[in-house]
Amino acid sequence: MRITARRLFLAVLAVFLAAPLVVVGGVSFNREPRMTFPPRNPSWRWYGVFFDDAGWTTALWHSLEIAALAALVSISIALPIAYARWRHRSLVAGWLEAIARLPFLLPLIVLGIVFLSFWSWVGHVGRIENTIFSHAVVFVGLPLATLAMGFRSIDPACIDAARTMGARGTAVFRTVLVPLLLPYVACGMIFVFILSLNEYIIAYLVAGYEVETLPIKVFNSLRMGFEPAMCVGAMLFVAVGVLGFVAMAAIGDLPRLLGGRPR
Repeated sequence: MRITARRLFLAVLAVFLAAPLVVVGGVSFNREPRMTFPPRNPSWRWYGVFFDDAGWTTALWHSLEIAALAALVSISIALPIAYARWRHRSLVAGWLEAIARLPFLLPLIVLGIVFLSFWSWVGHVGRIENTIFSHAVVFVGLPLATLAMGFRSIDPACIDAARTMGARGTAVFRTVLVPLLLPYVACGMIFVFILSLNEYIIAYLVAGYEVETLPIKVFNSLRMGFEPAMCVGAMLFVAVGVLGFVAMAAIGDLPRLLGGRPR
């Protein structure tokens, strides 16, 4: 009875969470520009409109470019900190790791104002690099978490065996650590990519009036009224998110990365 009740609760919860996505997806297939569900006279019309409109495609490209580069910068920051923390038990690395996790405790609007003030102070305003580096710093705690899992999973016997065979320093890192850590590096980058892709507040504050990402484009379009093309953008984000989690499940232990028990 308890198992049945738990499964029923999880099923209801899954339906509740998926319902908005189903509605948005259905609306994106309406032939007429109306927010009706189920869709009437379903067609791919608005998908064609989306990809034929330079405004929408430019915003999509900006979002993908920022997310990819933010993920790369973020992992470049996280890897040395995580390695120093694991290899040398560095106090400085420990403090840096603690600071990197701090953004998760602060509202995004506060972080957005902090970065807006910083970029204004250095005289670098309205550039795409502002969003890239801001997202990389804000989300660096995620690759730090996945890398910490990766380093904890390394069997010291593997390091000892490599040293016994004559490997030293960078050779151990290249031949032993890199292959073992690669799934955790990739998963950390995917986490940052997905969050950066969907982030609105910081992107809007630091460069939104010059560099329009897809979330900003959707918000700006809402001011002019409903347009089904914005539902197309939402479904593209959903598709990218699903593909990202599928990739993490394929290359790593997804339940563990999401906070579950190790398999």
